[in-house]
Amino acid sequence: MESRRTEKGVRQYTLLNLGTDFSLPKEQWPDLSRRIEDILSGQQGLFSVSPELERMAQRYAALIIQSTKQQDEIDRMAPDAPDYREVDLNSLEALRSRTVGSEHLLLEALQLLGLDKKLKELGFTSPQLAAALGSIIGRACHPGSERATHDWLQNFSALGELISYDFEKISLSRMYEIADKLLQHKTALEEHLSGQERSIFRLKETITLYDLTNTYFEGASGNNTLAARGRSKEKRSDCSLVTLAVVLDGQGFIKQSNVFEGNVSEAKTLATMIEDLEEKYPPNGLFTKEKPTVVMDAGIATEENVQWLKDKGYPYLVVSRKKHREFDEEQAVFVKKDKKGTVKAQKVVDEKTGEILLYCHSTQREKKERAINNRFAIRFEEALEKLDKGLNKKGCLKNYDKVIEKIGRLKQRYPKAAAQYEIAVEQDEQSGNATLITWEPQPKDNTKQTLPGVYCIRTCQDWDEKTLWSTYTMLTDVEAVFRSLKSELGLRPVFHQQTERVTGHLFISVLAYHLIQAIRYRLKKVDIYDSWKTIREQMGDHSRITVTVQCKNGDTVHIRKSCRPEPRQQRIYDALGLPHHPGRIIKRTISAK
Repeated sequence: MESRRTEKGVRQYTLLNLGTDFSLPKEQWPDLSRRIEDILSGQQGLFSVSPELERMAQRYAALIIQSTKQQDEIDRMAPDAPDYREVDLNSLEALRSRTVGSEHLLLEALQLLGLDKKLKELGFTSPQLAAALGSIIGRACHPGSERATHDWLQNFSALGELISYDFEKISLSRMYEIADKLLQHKTALEEHLSGQERSIFRLKETITLYDLTNTYFEGASGNNTLAARGRSKEKRSDCSLVTLAVVLDGQGFIKQSNVFEGNVSEAKTLATMIEDLEEKYPPNGLFTKEKPTVVMDAGIATEENVQWLKDKGYPYLVVSRKKHREFDEEQAVFVKKDKKGTVKAQKVVDEKTGEILLYCHSTQREKKERAINNRFAIRFEEALEKLDKGLNKKGCLKNYDKVIEKIGRLKQRYPKAAAQYEIAVEQDEQSGNATLITWEPQPKDNTKQTLPGVYCIRTCQDWDEKTLWSTYTMLTDVEAVFRSLKSELGLRPVFHQQTERVTGHLFISVLAYHLIQAIRYRLKKVDIYDSWKTIREQMGDHSRITVTVQCKNGDTVHIRKSCRPEPRQQRIYDALGLPHHPGRIIKRTISAK
């Protein structure tokens, strides 16, 4: 409470309501009150207090300073109006620094997509809405677990000031509960975001990209029905896995996501995802009147899946799984030429199926494949040479059957290199031992080994070579999405042990990606192609601080505002049309007693 003298006499005003969850013992209330008064008046306390009481005092003092209900008349002046005071410069302090740059970008993107309004429509209360926004934006700004996000919101971020919510009131259990609630409305949220992105950015539904990735999580995962051991793309096959599948448009916006078992066959998920999209969205809702071309990599492009797409009337463009390669330099045309290298493409019609086969040759890819082939070929030959020399040394392997077995193991270790060699082993008839091992390179025609840098794309679309190749390269966008989800959005590892919690954790990362893609899509329009990690690092040190200073008349002035952004930060704000100083400018005067 604060006493003020008015025309009608002394009146008391409520500065702050501590709420029903205020748990500090009553005997410590005077100590807390005195410490808050010390902070507000810029005084150093005579007696030390416990760390917990100091934390509470700092929090409540900050809430009083930021409150707009009890501002003095002079504090209600226009922000640009002159306000001259005599102050003691030696008393100036800057405190309670909180990051605001990345939060500002993401909150604007969230509001642009109408996600806050959609959550309200779905019945989220004000505390639930704040928790949802904190979870999603926190995942993009400070990737980690729900516990890490909870700590970041309370101690490091100014997001609460931007949405007028005190995150120190929120419990850790609320963070877990809000993940469950977001997952309950997964379909509605993905429909809303996909529709908003198509409308706002005028996206054309001509291309659909489909791919999967998996992520690992710690613990036994006994209560997670999706947990399974499989081939980890992060080389963590010692942990249980779950698989995340996404459908994207040609601009990299996610249409739909789904979580499958960790050992699911990639090829068996395509029909499930596409059929889900057809069921959830009315005709011509998600897709335009013409069905989009489905683009997939070789792992999903089985003959069964390609035939399924044909039967359903979906055009397709996929990476061929066939080992056969061919390339005629004279028949090929340039589809890419820059300082890094060139790509040439040769279009061939398959006489049996009528498909278009595009054989592409990349100079960059050739260098990489030659280096790999040579490295394994050298290792394979060195192993054969060592085995051969041992035939004439005491204590080394000589038995013919054992030597053949050893060669078989080498072939198993270096299968691609071994396929290009003809190996012969001579045997002594009397002793039964091997006496000589010979090998000769015999590369197979029309393979990766004889045509390094060549790969094949198969499609039903009779487009020109450059259009076909450019469409294929959109698969790199999917790889960029997964890279962003894993390295920039805390997709891995997962520490939850229940199916719903694991799925909810992954879904929050997907929601955060929607915001990031909305930001990066607009930045690309003005030739800013930075990754989200780079953008986050550039914006990370833009903060809000409170400046406190003592006046000559004994008053203490507290000013809460955002710092002036650096030029690199102004560049991002200007590109997105955002103000340079997010949040309100708050001025609070504590009069001398």
